[in-house]
Amino acid sequence: MDLEQKLEELSKRSHDRIQEITDLKELNDIRVSLLGKKGPITEILRGMKDLDKTERPKVGAFANKVRDQLTESLQSRKEALETAVIEQQLASEKIDVTLPGNQDQRGVSHVIVQMMDDLEDFFMGMGYQVVSGPEVEEDHYNFEMMNIPANHPARDMQDTFYINNELLMRTHTSPVQARTLEKHDFSQGPLKMISPGRVYRRDTDDATHSHQFHQLEGLVVDKHITMADLKGTLLALSKHVFGQDREIRLRPSYFPFTEPSVEVDVTCFRCGGKGCAVCKYTGWIEVLGAGMVHPNVLRNAGVDTDVYGGFAFGLGPDRFAMLKYGIDDIRSFYQNDLRFLNQFKQEG
Repeated sequence: MDLEQKLEELSKRSHDRIQEITDLKELNDIRVSLLGKKGPITEILRGMKDLDKTERPKVGAFANKVRDQLTESLQSRKEALETAVIEQQLASEKIDVTLPGNQDQRGVSHVIVQMMDDLEDFFMGMGYQVVSGPEVEEDHYNFEMMNIPANHPARDMQDTFYINNELLMRTHTSPVQARTLEKHDFSQGPLKMISPGRVYRRDTDDATHSHQFHQLEGLVVDKHITMADLKGTLLALSKHVFGQDREIRLRPSYFPFTEPSVEVDVTCFRCGGKGCAVCKYTGWIEVLGAGMVHPNVLRNAGVDTDVYGGFAFGLGPDRFAMLKYGIDDIRSFYQNDLRFLNQFKQEG
């Protein structure tokens, strides 16, 4: 049998074999065995050295034709098998397009973040600047600049996380006010600022207390500042947060950094001041502390108390949110329960 007959017989036998294959791996093995360096076509072509020179081109061309036909047959079978695999997957992995799809869940700002954003917007609308400061604070700014020197009994009111003798986790955001007051140039105008942020105290966590919570403190220092300015500011704040029909009252109190100092109550938004379980039948709910800035605080920052005075106030966004939304356990804010948090989705 001459070489052309061998090639023709190989071609016919191989085409039939290729069509019988049903597995892609087996098909690849056949491709390697037929067209590889050790395949039958290569073996047949090695016999061309014994042919007459005039026969070699003819046999070589026929060999190339057979190789091309086998390559095309292999590719065609591969495509057919791949299509069959896809069809089988589609048949076994049906998708019911009539079923409702999974809806994307939109995130929502935490209720405390919403409350702080609302308070910041309110005060910025009144011309206040928002100032932040370090949570790891110096004893000098946290206590001494705020008229609470060493061994002052007021330090017992704020059980403190000390890092060392000089550093602590701030117990209020007042040190931000002290730092700002120290640097402020009153020739450029009055100081009107709020300092929101986290604070830390060694409290036992329960329904109304937490070792970590939020504060927002405000400070205004200028010439001719009076208690009437403070009361007007806090009345506007209470109406903004709790409703336009709210009223406030000021009760004498004590804070080392203000003199005189007051506790601020707002008429109960549940009963309108008539008395109920929420306000303990008094008609009033305590919301924050405030007062006129103590002269010592101004002097500590290098401010001339014969020319300048001011007022300060401090409120808890956590408490404001609890009162506004009727939340009875502060721990709910920190448990990351989506059933709770999703109640406070913002519109728009």
